[in-house]
Amino acid sequence: MEKLRQLSSTDIAASLELSVFAGWNQTAEDWRMLLRLDPEGCFGLEVEDRLVATTTLICYGKQLGWIGMVLTHPEFRGRGFAKRLLEHVLQRADAAGICTLKLDATDQGKPLYEKYGFKTEQAVERWGGECAEVGAAGSLDLEGVGVLDTKGFGVDRSVLLQALASRGSCICSGGGFLMTRTGRSAAYLGPCVARDVKTARDLLSQLFQRRREVKAAIQSRQPEVRQWYWDLLPDNKAAIEIANELGFTPKRQLTRMVRGEGFRGQDGLVYAIAGFEIG
Repeated sequence: MEKLRQLSSTDIAASLELSVFAGWNQTAEDWRMLLRLDPEGCFGLEVEDRLVATTTLICYGKQLGWIGMVLTHPEFRGRGFAKRLLEHVLQRADAAGICTLKLDATDQGKPLYEKYGFKTEQAVERWGGECAEVGAAGSLDLEGVGVLDTKGFGVDRSVLLQALASRGSCICSGGGFLMTRTGRSAAYLGPCVARDVKTARDLLSQLFQRRREVKAAIQSRQPEVRQWYWDLLPDNKAAIEIANELGFTPKRQLTRMVRGEGFRGQDGLVYAIAGFEIG
């Protein structure tokens, strides 16, 4: 028996299993955060009491909804479960009067989204690199960077930023901010929004300076070196330049797609996105 329903905290382990099967980087805390951000926008499809597919819709007011975590267990692919869940969240968004929907599509998912009116907006790229572990978390001065972030992203996402700030490292200046957090297979760099290239470089320099300070403080051992992911918009050539300078290399490309009233923030301010599933 098949059942489409809202996800709850009791589904986190099963949801994580689906993203692990897909090779994605989300952790249990990422799933928990999605449920906290929009508990009524997270859906799953179960077969005989087993969760086998998911889709999430995170709304930033009435202006923008972000679709993510479109996943199906390998044993249940090809049965239209992703289509059913997508149709459900589209109906929910339309009923709620959401003006614009966006998502970051894999090559496999893009044809499905095109059938439902999504159009290509731009490319999104994942870059990877190896870096030493970041030091202690800072605090987010949302009042200082909130207006800038809204210009870069296009809508107010202060609730999301506060949620992300509670989970990892945050470096702020008057002209921007940079966040990092833990991932399942790699640490995650982003979001990063800055008013100009110099500010973006300064933020990243503070990140790497912090690592040097950690190294000096624990002379008896080396800081842990691990893999990092950095998702960026290749239309921002300055972000590409900095990523190259820091030794990051491109790993994969997705397509950012839009349905409804098309609008874009100021991509030149965005040096790292928050994540494929949240924008």
